[in-house]
Amino acid sequence: MEAAAEAPGGPAAALSCFSYNQDCTSLAIGTTTGYRLFSLSSVEQLDQVHESNEIPNVYIVERLFSSSLVVVVSHAKPQQMNVYHFKKGTEICNYSYSSNILSIRLNRQRLVVCLEESIYIHNIKDMKLLKTILDTPPNTTGLCALSINHANSYLAYPGSATSGEITLYDGNTLKTACTIPAHDGPLAALAFNSTGSKLASASEKGTVIRVFSIPGGQKLYEFRRGMKRYVNISSLVFSMDSQFLCASSNTETVHIFKLEHLTDSRPEEPPTWSGYMGKMFQAATNYLPAQVSGMMNQDRAFATVRLNISGQRNICALSTIQKLPRLLVTTSDGHLYIYNLDPQDGGECVLIKKHSLLGSGKMEENKENDLQPPLPQSYAATVARQSTVPSTSTMPGYSEDGGALRGEVIPEHEFATGPVCLDDENEFPPIILCRGGQPRKAKRS
Repeated sequence: MEAAAEAPGGPAAALSCFSYNQDCTSLAIGTTTGYRLFSLSSVEQLDQVHESNEIPNVYIVERLFSSSLVVVVSHAKPQQMNVYHFKKGTEICNYSYSSNILSIRLNRQRLVVCLEESIYIHNIKDMKLLKTILDTPPNTTGLCALSINHANSYLAYPGSATSGEITLYDGNTLKTACTIPAHDGPLAALAFNSTGSKLASASEKGTVIRVFSIPGGQKLYEFRRGMKRYVNISSLVFSMDSQFLCASSNTETVHIFKLEHLTDSRPEEPPTWSGYMGKMFQAATNYLPAQVSGMMNQDRAFATVRLNISGQRNICALSTIQKLPRLLVTTSDGHLYIYNLDPQDGGECVLIKKHSLLGSGKMEENKENDLQPPLPQSYAATVARQSTVPSTSTMPGYSEDGGALRGEVIPEHEFATGPVCLDDENEFPPIILCRGGQPRKAKRS
């Protein structure tokens, strides 16, 4: 759900990067001057939650659900990851790596940093480095996917640079779960569903999309995006209820597939010539070569969208906004398109709204705060209120201005245990590191 905006030979990209959060309720964009965060709760109005111009040339920006935690990487320091509490305007911590950061994925339990030939897995509670996966196959695009379900925290990444093999890694047990021979050619896109029980993939050809069960790796579905031309899949995403799968590319067509299996318990069709020929055709596929029969059995798109632009980088999301299913398309020229999706009949989706992401829309940050009770000091402090006898032990933390060596002392009992639950904007993850005077170096484990 993230894209670095590149459009070779096309119009200049207004956005350097853009990504939806884990449940597609928020949109983050990076520009040459900084980054912006938007709430996706309304069709007619696009609410800007936050804007920062402190870090220029942002090429990665990821928000953790609807919390105040945001991760930013800029071209000025492409080897450094910065983690911020954007509502307090403070830096939580930063880490530096051995080469340029290509992508970042996060859920309530793990933060994953992907470099070209290694992957770093952090515990998001205290940002401790838990595991370094070294010598991964060359991954120049930083392709990887992390389950947003922290109960499993599965991580998927290419297991080969020449074939479509997927390595499935358990981010909780820190062990390889399995490998999946998904495609003949190199991988181009990976996406988990919301529960981490399904994984979708596409190769660089972009003609076939497959869905596998997790953690077993059995193929469940196979969808054909097209046959006439190869495309670059730029976005692959499930709906939150896992009923639909959306794929977009560098072409003007967005495809939505419905994940359903026809059962053999359907009522018997009346005997007709067309029905007889259909059964004969289906039976004939059993005697055809596997590639031919497989092509005949692949499901086509349930719904489609034809964009007015082609060749631009874009990402999609399937979300429920104001109680109706919507398709969201963000493009590198700085626009958000919202379409209605008919969940029963599919067909061509109808464009209902177009928003400019770089317009002078009013800031909605104060409005968002007004709708909620006053901010507690931190998420950890809120959890700690249940404790009647606070501990006297202390450990170094951060001052409100992120003041390096001047870190305040935070009582140890304030730090919550277990995964960080950040559904509410008021909550603040219990990050417990002291940054010190220099950026932290991620060490190999």
